[in-house]
Amino acid sequence: MSGQQPDGRHGSDRGTLRDRFIERRRFLMATGSLAGVGVLAGCGANSDDTGNGNGTGDGNGNGNGDGTDDGDTEPSLEDRYPGLRILSPEPENGEAAARATYADYITPREEHYIRNHYPTPDIDESEWTVSLTGLVDSEIDLSMEEIKHSYSTESVTHTMQCAGNGRSYFDPQVGGNQWSFGAVGNTVWTGTPVSDILEEYGAETSDGYFLTVMGGEHPEGEDVFCRSIPMEKVMDDTLLAYNMNGSPVSPDHGFPVRLLVPGWFGCNNVKWLNRMHVMESMVIGNEWEEEGAPENGQRTYTHWQQYSYRILPEEDSGAEHYEDIPVYDTREQMEQTDAIKNAYMYDQLEKSLIGYPGDGQTVSQSPAGTVEVIGVAWAGDDAVQTVEVSTDGGDSWGEAEFFGPVDGASGWRQFRYIWENPSSGDHTLVSRATDERRYTQPAAISGKDEQLRSIADDKYPWNQKGYGNNAYMPHAVSCTIEE
Repeated sequence: MSGQQPDGRHGSDRGTLRDRFIERRRFLMATGSLAGVGVLAGCGANSDDTGNGNGTGDGNGNGNGDGTDDGDTEPSLEDRYPGLRILSPEPENGEAAARATYADYITPREEHYIRNHYPTPDIDESEWTVSLTGLVDSEIDLSMEEIKHSYSTESVTHTMQCAGNGRSYFDPQVGGNQWSFGAVGNTVWTGTPVSDILEEYGAETSDGYFLTVMGGEHPEGEDVFCRSIPMEKVMDDTLLAYNMNGSPVSPDHGFPVRLLVPGWFGCNNVKWLNRMHVMESMVIGNEWEEEGAPENGQRTYTHWQQYSYRILPEEDSGAEHYEDIPVYDTREQMEQTDAIKNAYMYDQLEKSLIGYPGDGQTVSQSPAGTVEVIGVAWAGDDAVQTVEVSTDGGDSWGEAEFFGPVDGASGWRQFRYIWENPSSGDHTLVSRATDERRYTQPAAISGKDEQLRSIADDKYPWNQKGYGNNAYMPHAVSCTIEE
């Protein structure tokens, strides 16, 4: 195992590819070139920037991790994303393999998670269009050339997290990909503000309306990946994103274009976007369940909005369906169970991860007798106010300090905690974040039989799909201080 080096840097056992990214970002951070960080993290000579699937994703890794090209041979998912632990090769799903990913501000593509419901489609950008339909003055099919060059361009740093991140810590275990800590990444996304397009074509953009966004990756006869985003959020900061970390979005992360909803769970960031429909409500009702559906009554458009990505206790056989809900903040929904029975996964919850020391790592003290604990914290649309660190499994806490770039609430904050005079031996480290509304991460996940729908008694609610886990004890890091 590697330890803390005399110059204060952190050792890594992940090889030279990762080391190159770290050294380049350190240099740019030191010179204050945040824009350069985004570009180099995404398109350096040795990079293979990549991200996540429908409801997550990023770049366009068509080459090997070392920048070489095998001609007609398609590199494997492992070769394209050397920083991921692959959960399934098809559909493509993988999470960051090492805790050290969460010691840095920008996540390079080869470490940014991938979440796909269906296999990555093979798309010719020159033939791809995005249609705008529904409550508009005129319906239109927009080419990628028009999307890229006929409107303004914006970039946003966004912490994208799969709604199922932390699912593997539920007991009893729930179905689906067993994400641990690594289905989250922080990257710079560039694209066209959706508001520009809606305004040009006379869309109904008043509060209370919705933009239902659809992906084009579903095989014939399968559910369309479809999410309804409230118009207030759409007009505020959503993008049609075509670049990630300075280079085109990869096929596995939504190439040629995906929706980017800053601060919200990855499931809202629809990949391979091919239709936007302006409507008075969320996608709901028989017309959307039956449109083009096979004879078995398959939920063609409503599944991913109304039946999935909801907090469902064990007792619920399904979720109540809504045309609208009183609030789009997931934490507030979970506290308003009288108004909405099962929260939707929209705005992200407060959360933090320790990046150094890594789990199972042996480290040594610096000459000053300290160990620097480093991590990241985020809270969706809200700013993180404080982060606390415990080196004794949550028995006592000390406040960490923030450092590094600040690029709006939608990007995570880096934190450091100076651990003074740690004793030799094994230790359990945890961190907990508190946001600007004073919501704090709970300690544990509730029991299945407690039937919680909200965070209560310092517990996150066990739910059927393992969504939204922000409890800090399951995310603890075990490390050893050597003499």
